[in-house]
Parts: sequence; C-alpha cells; structure tokens
Amino acid sequence: MESLFFNITDRRYTTTPLFHLDSKNFMHRVDLSNGVLFFHAKLQQRHQTLDLKGLDRMVLIVMVQAGDVRLEDYLEDQQFVLKAGEMGIYGSTRQSMRLSIPKASQSDIFILAVADFFLKRYLSGEEREVIDFLYAQLQEEISLVEINRQPIGALGLYSVQQLLSIDQEQRLQRLRAEHQVIGLMIHCFLMIDILDEEIAPEDRALAQRAKAILAQEYVSPPTIKVLAHRCATNESKLKRVFKQVYQSTLHHYVQRLRLEQANLLLKESSLSIGEIAKRVGYRHQGYFSKLFYRVYGVYPATLLRQ
Repeated sequence: MESLFFNITDRRYTTTPLFHLDSKNFMHRVDLSNGVLFFHAKLQQRHQTLDLKGLDRMVLIVMVQAGDVRLEDYLEDQQFVLKAGEMGIYGSTRQSMRLSIPKASQSDIFILAVADFFLKRYLSGEEREVIDFLYAQLQEEISLVEINRQPIGALGLYSVQQLLSIDQEQRLQRLRAEHQVIGLMIHCFLMIDILDEEIAPEDRALAQRAKAILAQEYVSPPTIKVLAHRCATNESKLKRVFKQVYQSTLHHYVQRLRLEQANLLLKESSLSIGEIAKRVGYRHQGYFSKLFYRVYGVYPATLLRQ
C-alpha cells in the first residue's frame, strides 16, 4: 500500500530535493519523523506541480508567502486556491491530489503534512478540544476539506523561518524540528472555532451576533451590558451562551481578536510595538508585550525584528 509517510526506508530527518535549480528555484521534501513532513518551494517565473497519492489520513497546513498554490482534489473534482498572505488548514482521508504552483514572478510556498496517528499522541478525550476535533474529522471518509483559512501573521512566518533555519548538522536536529512544528500547529489550530452541533439554533445565532459585533469593535468593545442590549438579550444569558458556543468568555475573545490582529500588524516593520499596541486597543506597550508573550511564547519585538 502506497503511503505519503512510509515511502522512504530511512526515517530520520531527511531532505529530498524534488526540484532544485538554485537557491531561488527549488522544491524540497523534508521528512522530520514518523508522521510529520513538509514541502518547501521557492520559484521564480516557474510553474511546478506535485502529485500526492496514498491512503493516509492527515492534516495539511499550507502557507503562501508569495505567489499562489492550487490544491486539486481528484476524487471529488474540486479545488482550493490560496493566495499570497494566506494560510489554510485542510483535512484528507482519501488523499489523492495535485499541488500546483502557477507561474509567478516569485513563489514561496510551505506545506506541512501531519498524519492522524501523530495527532493521536495528543488527544485529550474532550470532543471540543481542537486536536480531538481534527482527529475525529480524519476518521470520517472525506477526500479533501478546508477546515480554516486565515491571513498569515508574523508568528506563523517566524515559526516557519525557525523550522527552515535548523542546521542539518545541528545536535538534536530532529527534536528541534518537532518542537518548532508543534509550536506552529498550536498557533494554527488555536484559530479554529469549534461549534457544538447540539446547541439550539437561537442560541448559536445570539452568540454569532455578539461575535460579529466584537470582531468589528474589539479595539474599543462595548460593555457587556451594552452588547447584551444590542443583541436583544440580558447580560447573564449572553455570557452563558457565548461561553457555551465558543468555549471562551467575552473578555478572552476580545483579547484573542486583539492579539491576532497584532500578530498581523507585526509583519509591518514600519510600525513600532507601541503603535501596534495602541492600534489593537492596549494603552501600555509593556502590558501588551507581556500578554503577547504569555499567549504565544515569544515577545512581539522578536517577531518585529524578523
């Protein structure tokens, strides 16, 4: 049986050039460990395709820094296109697809593939924990499904850069690489909202109304009393329903929106940390930096220097 993850005899950290012209024109496959590998392609004025065949159940994290990439699903005759600055998470259980990078002045594509048996190591037993949710998705008979799509932030770029910069001769190379991969997975997976299918439609609609308001006004959000009034409910019900639907308090959801936007702004080297903090609603740069580090494990100044 052909498999994406088991078609090499040497399962150590292994780099396989699929195409290599020079440092600006290449496509490499890197096997990190059993169940984890990635593809990295940099191209200039070149079209490149990669056919993936096998029976693996896996999650794909696709990040497009430049150019665009097309995921063509043969089994269901569908395709997904990601453009520059986008990151997508996909699930596949009957994987047979083509990754196509159209000709562009410059393309920079990173694709991480994680097998379901790797995710299984981290199951919590809670259905609404994101790892458990993704693992359950992969146990269904799906061909290729888009789970999430987001803009790429500075933290995602930083994680990929750290992974790609690991020296082939560095001690504990594979362990370092897995550490970076897990950090990237955590960052990407935390962006996924998991909705409970058993929640009453009217409660879900209420939570979604509140979420839409906060998404627009997170810099200076309304008080819970005002938000409840705008959603035509009372404070107690709003807090209860929002927590039930999104597994988050209103306060923590606003914090998440602010930090995610800050993560995007950190790609703009023209802005200072203080300016970014103010743009997302924090008056004090120091507090913002500490909060960002507490959530993401890296200070915003580190990302701004990349």
